[in-house]
Amino acid sequence: MEELIRKLLVELGEDPEREGLKGTPARVEESYKFLTRGYHQNIDDVLNNAFFTAEDNHMIIVKDIEIYSLCEHHMLPFIGKCHIGYIPEKKVIGVSKLARVVDMYARRLQIQERLTNQIARVLMDKVGAQGVGVVIEAQHLCMMMRGVEKQNSKMITSAMHGSFRSQMATRTEFLRLIGTVG
Repeated sequence: MEELIRKLLVELGEDPEREGLKGTPARVEESYKFLTRGYHQNIDDVLNNAFFTAEDNHMIIVKDIEIYSLCEHHMLPFIGKCHIGYIPEKKVIGVSKLARVVDMYARRLQIQERLTNQIARVLMDKVGAQGVGVVIEAQHLCMMMRGVEKQNSKMITSAMHGSFRSQMATRTEFLRLIGTVG
């Protein structure tokens, strides 16, 4: 990868040997490895059997989980927040695992729509919840730095499964509690 980055610098009109760029190919390689580490993670390892018996089935919400991802169309960042709600069916998951699931899928080349669905689907399947809701709100640098150059645009995506899809009251409660519905 270092050699590809060195060639990219030359194609951009830069001298990869100048003082400020000498270590750049190695730094960029390490950066991309970090930013795409989700490709090398396994969901079962991420969850690490952190399931615990639940005595009731009330809605559980974790909101404002930071998201840092790269759009697959321009390889530019999109950043924002993920809100997750679920209703357990006998088992709850360790709260930190929710953030780890978000990171695993965000640390890949992504589109926000797919990312939202991947998080919801895996939680529905692995937790065995009655329902799962995921909302992501993010700003895309490909919209801000190039193309239409819209600085204040924000994309919001949602995925609702189980009771979050089939029961309007459950969905509305979730959206109200995360602050997207008044």
